Amino acid sequence: MTKNRVKIEIYGADIVCASCVNAPSSKDTYEWLQAAITRKFPDQPFEIDYIDIEADIQDVKQQQIAEQVLNDEYFYPLVIIDDEVIGEGYIQLKPVFNALEKHGYVSQV
Repeated sequence: MTKNRVKIEIYGADIVCASCVNAPSSKDTYEWLQAAITRKFPDQPFEIDYIDIEADIQDVKQQQIAEQVLNDEYFYPLVIIDDEVIGEGYIQLKPVFNALEKHGYVSQV
């Protein structure tokens, strides 16, 4: 079981990404990932944050990433785990779970 709490960041906006037709919204993706991770890795702590790329962001690093998304360097939602880009646009669970397992998370399902 993991000893470290990973930081998961979901960058997105209220408007669905134009390149991601029929994909869930960024906020829906955030809620879906939070629920899926909690189910698969119960009692294994993690921090998950939703960052609205159109909002006033105080953290400089998050501001820079949000700016990259706004400049079309990334699609959104953008999922980053401990500073590593895991997925963008249409998010799938497998890469997220694989990244968590690399950090020592053990599936309980």
